Amino acid sequence: MFSKSKINDPAPNKDADTSKPAGTTPPATPQASPQAKPSEFKASAPKAKPPASLLSADLHVTGNMKTTGDIQVEGTVEGDIRAHLLTIGESATIKGEVIADDVVINGRIVGRVRGLKVRLTSTARVEGDIIHKTIAIESGAHFEGSVQRQDDPLNPGAKSSPVPKGNPAAG
Repeated sequence: MFSKSKINDPAPNKDADTSKPAGTTPPATPQASPQAKPSEFKASAPKAKPPASLLSADLHVTGNMKTTGDIQVEGTVEGDIRAHLLTIGESATIKGEVIADDVVINGRIVGRVRGLKVRLTSTARVEGDIIHKTIAIESGAHFEGSVQRQDDPLNPGAKSSPVPKGNPAAG
């Protein structure tokens, strides 16, 4: 058994190290690692976009949600939602503020909607203000509130500067 431990000893490695300069071997290992890391990052860059998170029709969420990805809501949410692409299903109800780059509303929202692109389909029901850069409202959609166009609707601070206060239609 002692002979086995001697075989596993680093002594043979020291002999291998003597064939090569001792100062060259340790730096070579760290240099290989940084070269491997950039190639790993390059390999991870072209990954496919993850699928949208789906909140099913039987799910009731109380609280705020925030993601840089996409969300599809079919259930009920009581709270604010922030996402890249937000799709509100026909059976969905949201009570809170919605902020997204792209908002597609098929269901019901009670609260403010902020989006670069906002689309209300024929089955949409919105009770609240819509602040947008571009908007599309299909025939049959129900909407109660005011509509305001802004160049940067995702920034709440930009609300008061481009739009004058005291809008009589904002009742």
